[in-house]
Amino acid sequence: MPSSDAWSGDSNSERGAAEVDSLRFAQQHRQVFLIHPISPFRLDLTVWALRRRPENLIDRWDGKTYSRTLVIGGAPFTVAVRQARPDAPLCIGIGGPEVDPNVGKEIRRKVAIMLGVREDLAAFYRLAEQDRRLAPLVEKFKGVKPPRFPSVFEGLVNGIACQQLSLTVGIRLLNRLAERFGRRASRSEASGPAFPRPEELAAAKPEEIRQLGFNRRKAETIIGISQDVMEGRLDLEGLQALNDEEAVRRLVELRGIGRWTAEYTLLRGMGRWHIFPVGDQGALNGLARWLRLRVPIDTVRAQRLLARWKPYSGLMYFHMLMNGLDETGWLRLPYGEPGGQLVSTPVAGHI
Repeated sequence: MPSSDAWSGDSNSERGAAEVDSLRFAQQHRQVFLIHPISPFRLDLTVWALRRRPENLIDRWDGKTYSRTLVIGGAPFTVAVRQARPDAPLCIGIGGPEVDPNVGKEIRRKVAIMLGVREDLAAFYRLAEQDRRLAPLVEKFKGVKPPRFPSVFEGLVNGIACQQLSLTVGIRLLNRLAERFGRRASRSEASGPAFPRPEELAAAKPEEIRQLGFNRRKAETIIGISQDVMEGRLDLEGLQALNDEEAVRRLVELRGIGRWTAEYTLLRGMGRWHIFPVGDQGALNGLARWLRLRVPIDTVRAQRLLARWKPYSGLMYFHMLMNGLDETGWLRLPYGEPGGQLVSTPVAGHI
């Protein structure tokens, strides 16, 4: 279970060390600014909900700093985020080319979306307090916010990569895709690759993506969607204006997209926190373990079980993810210790 004890130190020496560390952090970046999250908020737990596996090369966590490369206005920027203790402001540093005010504003907006800092979960916490089974789980991970990918396109490609595979394998495929097609803010490997944009994948050949481990159908789906976006036939961001069923209908009309991938995209790419992709066997297995059920959960039973937690089914999805990560041991290192690349037994499933 993740402990909050490592956040609570408040001696003069610790405050002095924190100030020195903050100064070094500021000196390493072209621009630094603060974001004040809605309480409660824990960066470490939220980052794990976003990255999902230690081997994730796109969303990186070293036990102290979350970092990612974002492409804004055609230029890649390295973004680093720190939080001294729960509910403290987030310190965001930007590296890369010169940062003009518009770029800084866009990065700030994306970071806020990705880390769910503006999401107010007070009503969910009140519901949990009244639920004997749910309350301990929510208290265990209090401060985790529902994260989302910075674009609907990234959410959709994540879903495609993970179709019919364990999440561990899906993350490895996405790593390879980013390393092959993603931009970097510098030549240093430490900067990490950005997630590829439609323009970078639209020009790819199916064989190039197949060589990364994708099957032909997935390779053709990714390229086809990227080309549709670039040629104006598909407005993925515009789908956010639609209701759930209409957005799902539009997505499943695309070649290679089924209902699970569509619902996954709505949850992780659009921030529809009331959606639990019930076609996700890994998530259903996690729900069954948490409920201590002896038989597997099918889609119909899952919907019946989740009805008691509406409209927070998506938040249940993330708490199942966090519970699985905790069971595997990936959340147990004290805050501030490098622990982002632990080696452990993978947990099967899509979450």
